[in-house]
Amino acid sequence: MKKTWTFVNTPAKLAKAEKSIRSAPVIALDTEYDSFRYFRDKLCLLQVQTGERTWLIDPLAALDLSFLGDVLIDPDVLKIFHAGDNDIRILRRDYAFAFRNIFDTHRAASLLGFRQLALSTLLETHLGVILEKKMQRSRWDIRPLSEEQLDYAALDTAHLHDLYRKLDTELHEKGLEKEAKRHFVGLTAVAWRPKALDRLGHRKLPGYGQLSSGQKERLRLLYRWRFEKAKEINRACFMLLPDSQLVALARLETASLQTMAGRGLLSADGLNRFGPEILKILQQD
Repeated sequence: MKKTWTFVNTPAKLAKAEKSIRSAPVIALDTEYDSFRYFRDKLCLLQVQTGERTWLIDPLAALDLSFLGDVLIDPDVLKIFHAGDNDIRILRRDYAFAFRNIFDTHRAASLLGFRQLALSTLLETHLGVILEKKMQRSRWDIRPLSEEQLDYAALDTAHLHDLYRKLDTELHEKGLEKEAKRHFVGLTAVAWRPKALDRLGHRKLPGYGQLSSGQKERLRLLYRWRFEKAKEINRACFMLLPDSQLVALARLETASLQTMAGRGLLSADGLNRFGPEILKILQQD
């Protein structure tokens, strides 16, 4: 089967992608980002489908993607997304892009009364296309990406043009096109919001109820420290220090670098990287 995508990770490939994207009256877009391992969602891949080819653009390759801003704000170019809320938020956050003239197949299907709104379900229902979704947890942040990953990423936009035409026709047949447009205009305004500390989050951790008042206060301080440290190093909180370890550390009545290295507590790496900071918290009066 002829490959219909190009991985764009050099200025020369980007120049070809730009020429194709700028000349297309309709494009479909999707992103792959990691919200699991990182505190701040990390954009790892941008898929732009022009009808003839899918351009898989690498945002980690230090490329100048500013030209996309012209396309995304152009009212004469239709931009198709599926559940594009987070795609738009992240692209706006990272590149200050603004959006006009979009069509979201997820929103359109919801407005039409469909309850099963996954892209794979809509494609099978409307186009008879079977789309296997097996790589959502793939490591999109690690290079090189495999051929299997790139094939998978390209499929997310490969059929959006056809799905758009089907759903748009149904919207017009049911007189819902104006309402749909209001939904889409609202979608262009979504913005990324940074995570906020849940000040009572430490109380929700397993084992909190069995702690003494002093241990509860230590857990509160540890919970706040973990949030701020995860934010600083852009790492998911649970990957920096699991909840169970936070509670176990809070239980320590005699804290030292040695006791913090006990079973179920800090790993050697964790002790080396964070031991002194945690010790300072545990030794507060």
